[in-house]
Amino acid sequence: MRSKLSILILTTALTATGMVDAAETDQPVMVEIKRLSMDTALTIAKTAIEKCREQGVQVAVTVVDRGGHPQVVLRDVLAMDLALDVSYRKAYTAMTFTSNTSALTDRFIGPFSVGKLEKVLLSAGGVPIRASGETIGGVGVSGAPSGETDENCAQAGVDAVEMDLEMASF
Repeated sequence: MRSKLSILILTTALTATGMVDAAETDQPVMVEIKRLSMDTALTIAKTAIEKCREQGVQVAVTVVDRGGHPQVVLRDVLAMDLALDVSYRKAYTAMTFTSNTSALTDRFIGPFSVGKLEKVLLSAGGVPIRASGETIGGVGVSGAPSGETDENCAQAGVDAVEMDLEMASF
């Protein structure tokens, strides 16, 4: 009886300290993480800029990776400097909430809501980047006269690489 209790205590202690073999916990030892290549992120940003130029608008575009870190940042010649920060915040928000930012504008309206966080911007113009149902980044556009135009340009950037992302997932 005493030896069974000792084994139980030892097993519990090893489990609590993480010293149990990974195979026993059904957790992988390593995890594969999908990331955008720089060229893919650049294609997204350049396509968004081109789409806005077609509409006579000069904007800033930021593409963030799955951790919310800027991967590509472009500002067209006449886009305001402020558009850089706004495009980053839209991209970060789209990636974090895995949703177009236009869908979030009415979601957090309370005085202490998550929408008051420093990097979060609940304004149209951000689109998540997905591959096989997994969010791998976000793109934000700022500088157009409306958030709807910003978002259409961001979506054009994602659409430009959508097939490549899906094919790479297999």
